[in-house]
Amino acid sequence: MTARAADRARYDRATADLDAPLAIVDLDAFDTNAEDVLRRAGGKPVRVASKSVRCRALLERVLAREGFAGVMSFTLAESLWLAMSGFDDVLLAYPSSDRRGFAELAGDPKLAAAVTVMIDDPAQLHLIDGARQGGTEEVRVCLELDTSLKLLGGRVRVGARRSPLHSPDRMAEMARTVARTPGFRLVGIMAYEGHIAGVGDAVAGRPVRSRAIRLMQAAARRELAGRRAEAVRAVRSVVPDLEFVNGGGTGSVQYTAAEDAVTEIAAGSGLYVPRLFDNYTSFRGRPAALFAQPVVRRPGVGVVTVLGGGYPASGVAGPDRLPVPYLPEGLRYDPQEGPGEVQTPLLGAPADDLLIGDKVWFRHAKAGELCERFAELHLVEGDRVTATVPTYRGEGHTFL
Repeated sequence: MTARAADRARYDRATADLDAPLAIVDLDAFDTNAEDVLRRAGGKPVRVASKSVRCRALLERVLAREGFAGVMSFTLAESLWLAMSGFDDVLLAYPSSDRRGFAELAGDPKLAAAVTVMIDDPAQLHLIDGARQGGTEEVRVCLELDTSLKLLGGRVRVGARRSPLHSPDRMAEMARTVARTPGFRLVGIMAYEGHIAGVGDAVAGRPVRSRAIRLMQAAARRELAGRRAEAVRAVRSVVPDLEFVNGGGTGSVQYTAAEDAVTEIAAGSGLYVPRLFDNYTSFRGRPAALFAQPVVRRPGVGVVTVLGGGYPASGVAGPDRLPVPYLPEGLRYDPQEGPGEVQTPLLGAPADDLLIGDKVWFRHAKAGELCERFAELHLVEGDRVTATVPTYRGEGHTFL
């Protein structure tokens, strides 16, 4: 029996009394992945990216482990909810225009102490100030450094279009703007190198492309390490008591941790290890989050149909954004249909061994987006479900 076949047998036994569709997290794999992230971080604290987890119980589980510290959130409403739930160090990774949320933040000492918001433009400070509604609490802010690699005088750009603050001078200028604006305190810098941390460099069947990605990422790491160090020095010349410099992502943990200027690492997807993280030379994780769809039809030889399953991930549309049939091994989509909204035909020899009601296990392309489809996660240890916990959706929250 292969390791994957053994996992399928365990998951089927653990959920034998549960009807699909359902989602699980294998806690043994989850904990192993957490240890791997810490090992690669080399002693620097790891801030957990909540958008990649979207389950309070699992955020609490990983933060209880020594080496993890703080949450990186994705909306202001989520940040406030987490802070009110007892999370005392929440960094909002994206700018917000949530005026009601800013009024709540500026009016509550506990929230203001726990939540740090992201900015990269003076207009964002003006928006926050205009939303205070009498709230006088000092708002903690973080500056985001644009990490993209610019070549040929800026005519070629590699990396996400995020912050307009690309140079150390622009970062220092923004730091001075914060310093002279009453009601705000600059406490940190964030720089997320998505073109390094979030792009696999070992694409199956694409050796030339993989080589090109590795060359690009090596050049990008060198350029960013120097520019990030300069940006940190420039900002510290304005705000010497900066609390943190955050960088990284699951795919670049060990590289970012090696930079002296970085004080903490961000990671989240590496806990679940979705399919997009199979194509990396920098680490190997264990798939921890899966979902099961039930077989509801047997249209013919070598074909079964499962209920639902059409859960594409965000990003540029393409086959790599689709969930992948994982267990039993050997199933594939019908190229004429793909994964559907209400039903999904699957082809392959294993289909002939599946009966009506059997489970087919899938892996999502991304990590936390799975939780937008399910209200609860069944936590599996060995061949037993030891707990069932709500996702954000299960607690009534769909923040985006």
